[in-house]
Amino acid sequence: MGLVAPVLSLVVYYFIKFYPTFSPGEFLNFVRANRTQVTAVSIPCLVLNIALFTLYINSHRDSTAKGVFAATLIYAIIALVFKFIA
Repeated sequence: MGLVAPVLSLVVYYFIKFYPTFSPGEFLNFVRANRTQVTAVSIPCLVLNIALFTLYINSHRDSTAKGVFAATLIYAIIALVFKFIA
C-alpha cells in the first residue's frame, strides 16, 4: 500500500495540474528539466503516505505502518537524490 499510494497520488496530481497541457511524457520531461518541480510533485505523494501511516498506527496495525513508513522514506530519499544529485 505504501508503494502504490504515492504513484496513485502522482497520477491524480498530473490530471489536476498538467493534463490538458502536457502529455505524460512531456510532464516527466518537464519535471526532469525543472528540478524545483520535484518538490511540488513529491509532496502530495508523501502526504498521502503520511495519512496512510497515521491510519494504520491508529488502528494498531503496526507491521503495516512500518511498511508504509519504510516506503515513505524510500520515496523521500529518491526525490532528494533526483533533485540534488541526478
